[in-house]
Amino acid sequence: MDRSLRKIPYRVFCVVSLIIGIYIIVDLLVSRTLNMRMIIVFIFLIVLVFCGMAERKLSEDIIQNQEKELKLYQLYIQPVEELVKEIRGRQHEFDNHINAILNMHLTVQDYDELVERQSAYIHEIRRDSANRYLPLLRISDKVLAGFLYSKIVSSPENVETDVEVRNWEVISQTSEHRLIEIIGVLMDNAYEAAAESGGRVRILLDSQSDRVVFEVFNQYRKLSFEQIGRFFEYGYSTKETAGQKRGMGLSRIKSLTDKSGGEIMVGQEEINGENYIHFTVII
Repeated sequence: MDRSLRKIPYRVFCVVSLIIGIYIIVDLLVSRTLNMRMIIVFIFLIVLVFCGMAERKLSEDIIQNQEKELKLYQLYIQPVEELVKEIRGRQHEFDNHINAILNMHLTVQDYDELVERQSAYIHEIRRDSANRYLPLLRISDKVLAGFLYSKIVSSPENVETDVEVRNWEVISQTSEHRLIEIIGVLMDNAYEAAAESGGRVRILLDSQSDRVVFEVFNQYRKLSFEQIGRFFEYGYSTKETAGQKRGMGLSRIKSLTDKSGGEIMVGQEEINGENYIHFTVII
């Protein structure tokens, strides 16, 4: 039976009980047989009914959260499994890369050339997506790892992504689905902004004092302090697109972060001569 249908008998019971209680009170008042003891009993029954309703609502919220967590697990654990399979399948290729690096000294003339060629070769290997996002496999939160990987591999083709994991033990004070929603909005905005003219997105993941620290940088044009300060205003956006509602995602995640006792900050900074918008959320 659907959850909404299962609620109906309980609600009918509560309404009928309340009507019967009111009827009894009115009848006792009319017959003038109402006394303090009866009033206390009636109040006790009313409190009992409302406590039951509150406990049921709390149980339903817990079940809904558990269902959301399960759906997240089913949705984002698959990308991690696919990445593991891909890396295992390329183990032979990895061994070939190691042999190539070890034997490179046989084809060069001096030490400086060896260092230069080995550095270039290693850099090229690291640019490969399967190797570049390997740190995601090591974090303790596999649902978050799968979510991040799915976002990265589906990002715009003209955007490069750098990932840095500073702590493998990822612990948060908020629920899994709320953490995913917050990080998802930040990543979507970062990729959308960086894709305007092609650019780079940097992701930093850390965990300190049992709280997740997530930072995302995206290349974007220089904005004024006033524009940066309005980022979390409902409906505000730096993009002018006719017929589309924008600026609601950041407002919502600000509210979610505050409710979870966390904090979210935004700024901009220059890295290697390029301007980056920088979001940090601690939750």
